[in-house]
Amino acid sequence: MAHHADALKRIRQNKKRNARNRHFRASMRTEIKRVRTAIDAGDLAAAEASLPSAVSVIQKLATKNIIHKRNASRRVARLAAAVNKLKSAAS
Repeated sequence: MAHHADALKRIRQNKKRNARNRHFRASMRTEIKRVRTAIDAGDLAAAEASLPSAVSVIQKLATKNIIHKRNASRRVARLAAAVNKLKSAAS
């Protein structure tokens, strides 16, 4: 265990940041899951409706450096591709 005041403060900060990052990552996973379940169910309207909110959350996390910007870009691209594939299959 740390003994210096600055090290103790750093431990407190890390705990707080870790909890905040976990919350944001969990909300991102929930949004992605909404899109994925709509895609799996073949519900194009629900998938298209939930895609913008998922993209927004993912890009917000990349801006806050909670996830890497390339990771965010890859997630958005894969979700959009899956929705577009469902769209082309429906038409």
